[in-house]
Amino acid sequence: MNQRHLTEQFQTRFDRIDRQITTWMARYGMVIMRIGLGIIFFWFGALKLVPGLSPAEELVRNTTYFVNPDWFIPVLAVWEMAIGLGLIVGKFMRLTLLLLFLQMPGTALPLVVLPEAVWTQFPYGLTLEGQYIIKNLVLIGAGLVLGGTVRGGRLVPEPEK
Repeated sequence: MNQRHLTEQFQTRFDRIDRQITTWMARYGMVIMRIGLGIIFFWFGALKLVPGLSPAEELVRNTTYFVNPDWFIPVLAVWEMAIGLGLIVGKFMRLTLLLLFLQMPGTALPLVVLPEAVWTQFPYGLTLEGQYIIKNLVLIGAGLVLGGTVRGGRLVPEPEK
């Protein structure tokens, strides 16, 4: 066998494996993303129901000083758990995503209200709390992708050649 034949053989095998992997990702990726996002929301919400258990509790208390945190934190917890359940179950996605997108601006509030808790050095040095907030960009992106499926949209693998 010459070098060119071996290269073509490798390319064909690689293409076949790559196609199988990307087809699997297209088939299951959205469900895995939806359920994973749901687990995050449910878990983080549930932590807020137990005083002192959520690492975000103090940040929420300091950021939302204009409302009583003793009732606001449990309401926020149930709100996040409702988002989580909606995502895990995959029902009422429009309502679930609406709740998610209404909640997200509040998560960014510390960037403005409590910058000293977010930045070690503005605009690039983040505290752990700042990283916690900035990672919400990924949650927003996942929500947008899921929102693209509420009318039947889906991820479609590349067609066979």
